[in-house]
Amino acid sequence: MMESIKSYLLNKPKTSENFPFGAGVSVFKVNHKMFALLSLGNIDKQHPEKPPSWWLNLKCEPQEALMLRDIFPAVRPGYHMNKLHWNTLILDGSIPQGEIERMIDNSFMLVVNNMSKKDQQAILLHL
Repeated sequence: MMESIKSYLLNKPKTSENFPFGAGVSVFKVNHKMFALLSLGNIDKQHPEKPPSWWLNLKCEPQEALMLRDIFPAVRPGYHMNKLHWNTLILDGSIPQGEIERMIDNSFMLVVNNMSKKDQQAILLHL
């Protein structure tokens, strides 16, 4: 599952993977702007005995972010991010793959839509 998510992220136009926080944290950027962060760890402070799980931070519209948190227990406010604009998805298999991809698409487009028109057009040509 993790490889398919990573592949999905990297197949977005003008996307790169960087490791500014160390080897265990993948940061995905479109045209040098972050739209996703993927890491393995235990972010459940109430249950530190749990084995680490993969988690994915994605940008999200504030209203949708709240809605997704209500629908999916594995969607939480963005870990170490602006909790208004970012969600953290715990990739435990409880969120359907198609829904994860939809959330990735939305995160990608939120970042692209804040770029200059010239940069937007260069990216959107490849979608």
